Amino acid sequence: MYDEISELYHLVYEDWEAAIQKQAMALNSLFRDMIGTVPLSLLDVSCGIGTQSLGLAAMGYNVTGSDLSPSAVERARREARQRGLEIDFSIADMRECSAIHSNQFDIVISMDNSIPHLQGVEEVSRALQGFYQCLRPGGIAVIGIRDYHPNEDRKSPQMWPYGFREHGGHRYFVYQTRDWYGDSYRVAMYFIREADRGCDAQVTSGVSTYYAISVDQVMSIFTDIGFDGVRRIDNLAHQPVIVGRRPEA
Repeated sequence: MYDEISELYHLVYEDWEAAIQKQAMALNSLFRDMIGTVPLSLLDVSCGIGTQSLGLAAMGYNVTGSDLSPSAVERARREARQRGLEIDFSIADMRECSAIHSNQFDIVISMDNSIPHLQGVEEVSRALQGFYQCLRPGGIAVIGIRDYHPNEDRKSPQMWPYGFREHGGHRYFVYQTRDWYGDSYRVAMYFIREADRGCDAQVTSGVSTYYAISVDQVMSIFTDIGFDGVRRIDNLAHQPVIVGRRPEA
């Protein structure tokens, strides 16, 4: 999905620049309480177009970012250059992060409900084990995940509008559709550029699948892997945040 929509993905936010700063400030507050002050080494294993990486690098973190989508990574690199930020971006599968990255990061993050792109408990466990291995002893893993509930409305199809956005002198209507299949659901993202001043309407779209793993399930996997102090934090981001620490010894 993200290869197709990376150039417009920022439009899911009403104000992407404000979101970059807001999320960086919130995460920095958590990191400061749990680890200390910058400079700290941070690995963003699902960096996308850079929403978290850019803001944290601007605050002084030594950021390494990777993502499975080449187009998203290229967009993140371009955004970093335009901001004068030095971030080591690469194309990588989060399930392979420990084979690709070093094992001495202070912090590993995966935000914006990226973990549920992995289809099933075994794949999530594999990824989180890699996060653990990428951390130095005493380092922390931080995950932002949607709060799925077994009794939520899972009828199909569903449409979730983001609203109208302005970009490049054009107006876009942004929305997603969802179709449920048991504990998984298919998401299609649409960015519709309206016809205006002689320009035809244009649709940019992409499709992906999510696995509705619960916060409690992810926390249980954290604990089984060996993370200490596993807890859920609400009101830090737009989704629940799970945090755990690799033991010092």
